[in-house]
Amino acid sequence: MTAIRIEGLVKRFGETTAVSDVDLSIASGSLFFLLGPSGCGKTTLLRMVAGFSEPTSGRILFGDRDVASVPANKRNTGMVFQNYALWPHMTVAENVAFGLEVRKLSKSAVDAKVKDALELVRMGEYAKRKPSELSGGQQQRVALARAVVFEPSVLLLDEPLSNLDAKLRLEMRHEIRRIVDTLRITTIYVTHDRAEALSLADGMAIMRAGKVVQTGAPRAMYRRPNSRFVADFLGDTNFMPAMLVRGDANEALYQTAAGNLRSTAAPFPKPTELSLSLRPEALRMVRGGGGAGATVNAIAGKLKSSTYLGDTAQHEIALDGCDALVRVAELNPKHPPAIGERVMLEIDADDVVPLAS
Repeated sequence: MTAIRIEGLVKRFGETTAVSDVDLSIASGSLFFLLGPSGCGKTTLLRMVAGFSEPTSGRILFGDRDVASVPANKRNTGMVFQNYALWPHMTVAENVAFGLEVRKLSKSAVDAKVKDALELVRMGEYAKRKPSELSGGQQQRVALARAVVFEPSVLLLDEPLSNLDAKLRLEMRHEIRRIVDTLRITTIYVTHDRAEALSLADGMAIMRAGKVVQTGAPRAMYRRPNSRFVADFLGDTNFMPAMLVRGDANEALYQTAAGNLRSTAAPFPKPTELSLSLRPEALRMVRGGGGAGATVNAIAGKLKSSTYLGDTAQHEIALDGCDALVRVAELNPKHPPAIGERVMLEIDADDVVPLAS
């Protein structure tokens, strides 16, 4: 297994800086995600790790070896592309064998490794088929087999599921996790799909405008984003302007136009003017709400709209004392509320996350 360390990595195209002073540490054998909106620099960063693009400056270390100036074919990395990149005139087995034959392995060694790789991705029975005879999910499995058949030290995935439908994406997520765990191979996965990252990653980095803005484990980053951008990118949330009333190392009280809210989501930002992030699923809707601000961590309002989705319902609440609309997600909704009905919204102090405005 190979740990990866990226130090001060920069990539410029003329006067445009695509990747700006990136530092990352990726644990050996982990599945690490580079996540961000289109154009943020994540694919450029992956291409530098793969060796397809040379950095302007900085280091890329596989273990203790700096590979920043090493050609791609000398890095021992496997790559899975967004469009699969399978040879249409070759069979599944021939596609997987191609890289081994370039390395001049014996026919018996090639056959054995191809068989093992296809069994790993559950495609052994399709060895003689052409790519055109396979579904999108099956083609992606073949691309994975081709990438791991020569036992690379690092596996790189560039938005591998973006061409699949929702059901196949979910299926392939589990397959990628299983394969990475089975091979114990250090893997970097690029995507803009937050659900893929949150459900699969051991660790992840969120990029914006060429910079890494936050790194960490998925659950920690979702619950404790360090900025409005990260909070909004990782999932739906409500932002409420607030001012710090008082606080210490363990708890803070914030004043909003709809009432006071207590937070235990330390560390707290230093500015007194900030925003509180309130996730829709963290808000509990209690019917027949009283006056705004009557209870700390309860704010009152009226139901403005409601959308039934079967397993959940999405509500919009117009808060008392301000013009703000707050989105609330209700799980397993049974009794639809009436438009205009008064409600009280409750939230745990641990779910009130203060962020600098």
